[in-house]
Amino acid sequence: MSNAPAAGQALDVLSLLARHAEPLPAASVARQLGLPRSTTYHLLTVLQERGFVVHLPEERRYGLGVASYELGSAYSRQAPLQRVARPVVARLVDETRHNAHFAVLHGADVLYLIEERAPRRPPLVTDVGVRLPAHLTASGLAMLADLPAAQVRALYPSRSALVRRHDAGPTSLTALRALLTEVRQRGHAVEEDSVTPGLSSVAVAVRDRSGYPLAAVAVTFESDEVDADGRDRLAAAARTGATTIARRLG
Repeated sequence: MSNAPAAGQALDVLSLLARHAEPLPAASVARQLGLPRSTTYHLLTVLQERGFVVHLPEERRYGLGVASYELGSAYSRQAPLQRVARPVVARLVDETRHNAHFAVLHGADVLYLIEERAPRRPPLVTDVGVRLPAHLTASGLAMLADLPAAQVRALYPSRSALVRRHDAGPTSLTALRALLTEVRQRGHAVEEDSVTPGLSSVAVAVRDRSGYPLAAVAVTFESDEVDADGRDRLAAAARTGATTIARRLG
């Protein structure tokens, strides 16, 4: 094997192990990746020697090792998601003259990682570190719309999970599903008065190569100040920002 294909295959092995809650047998790794067993064992041996994979001989399975954990910890310390997104969100504010923010899903909540405020715009409750119910925010709806249906059901197992704010938001699981369908058809999420009366937002998900939502970029504006065409323009600007962030993340 040349170095480049071997490196790609090793990363495929790590990605596969990371997607499973339990360690896997080598035969399962080979089958799921379409690799010869000899190649699979060679890759697992090298990864084990470097600490990225651990072999559980009693179970005849392989799982992620300490070095993989250290990589994840280093990712958290370096905060590359915020570093990549911050200049893009700042530019979005400069272009639109409205507040903008960047958030990720955390369970059934959105967690705001970046907020950039435009001059002379009203303050927002979506400050850095704030969590809000995902189904009430444009950022949350944008990400929920891209999740597999089974994951959405797990996040919202019953109507009681649909917390309301200012008497706004979906009141049933059927209404939530319809709302997410609208988001997918429109290409962006819209929220009006659900978080703060008088303020609305549009948001677009930042997707990885498989289409999974990593985060969302949103623009917030005064509801009576921006008409339908203006909202479409803001959504287009948010989409450009989300695409830029996704491209930079690789």
